[in-house]
Amino acid sequence: MANVLDLRRRIRSVKNTRQITKAMKMVSAAKLRRAQERALSARPYAKMITSVLESLTRRVDLFDEATGNLRHPLFITRPEKRVLLIVISGDKGFAGAFNSNIFKTAFQFIDGNKDREIDIEAVGRKGRDLMRRHYPEAIYTEQTDESGNVTKIRARKAPVEVTGDHPGMLLKLEVSRVSELAQSIINRYVQEEIDAAYIVYNEFKSVISQRLVVEKLLPLLKIGIPQISGATEQTEAERERAAEAALSAGIAIEAVDTAEADEESRKFGTSQVDYIYEQPSEELFAGLIPQYVTSMLYHAMTESVAAEQAARMTAMDSASNNASDMIDSYTLQMNRVRQAAITNEIIEIVSGAAAV
Repeated sequence: MANVLDLRRRIRSVKNTRQITKAMKMVSAAKLRRAQERALSARPYAKMITSVLESLTRRVDLFDEATGNLRHPLFITRPEKRVLLIVISGDKGFAGAFNSNIFKTAFQFIDGNKDREIDIEAVGRKGRDLMRRHYPEAIYTEQTDESGNVTKIRARKAPVEVTGDHPGMLLKLEVSRVSELAQSIINRYVQEEIDAAYIVYNEFKSVISQRLVVEKLLPLLKIGIPQISGATEQTEAERERAAEAALSAGIAIEAVDTAEADEESRKFGTSQVDYIYEQPSEELFAGLIPQYVTSMLYHAMTESVAAEQAARMTAMDSASNNASDMIDSYTLQMNRVRQAAITNEIIEIVSGAAAV
């Protein structure tokens, strides 16, 4: 049985741990506020580019009259024999089940598509490390033709391979890096290296309104309507725990109402006004489609960053509460040991006096 000195050391150690978890909770709460602001500030651009594209679709003939095929290659659907899966995870731990839930959803997607070849792009250090442990990296060899042009040829060794990773992208989210990734995905789809692209991420509406989403990025079917292939909602217990952590940190638990702004931006695309564009409608439409794909990818990353901070805040709040419970338990145990020691000393004194 532990003595009083051991219990005091344990109490001191748990108190130090509680100070760390409380500090991490407040840091996550501050980062969550900034992440929410970033996500909200990006929504008007996404809504407006969607509205512009909706307006252009009424002025652009997407089908070629001669062949009957779609003019833009990103709208062309093919049998999904080769699929790209973009897994958006976190770069750090101490976020509860945030990363493990994303990996579980990604593995379920892979297990459900064993008849296809799957390429994985891991965004986040946690996703990169786990995917590299489970699946081999893609191997490319360079070949130079007579003109001096260098082309990369891939030799696939397994049905599921990791073709790229992007650690640290979410720590400092920049539109330029997201645009490079989106353009790379577009090029691979246009060159028919892949037949479809999916994103696995944690969609964030508010602290108590989150869900794990598998969303189809390419091909595009209809502008402005997300192609959700699967979604997992939070449990009631998870919502209650997140609400408690948010209230203790001073974070609003309800989503910001943007209905008025969304309705205002939607008017541009739905109104029957015949807008006059400086460039030809076809040229403008072709130029905005990559921007639209970039906005979809950027939206998924901003939502994931906010969800990760919310999960870390909740996990650190739970850790602080558990530390407080341990301190109370150790304190009670220490008092009992100390009282037992005092009682034994009194008994020894009384017994000695009685013997005399």
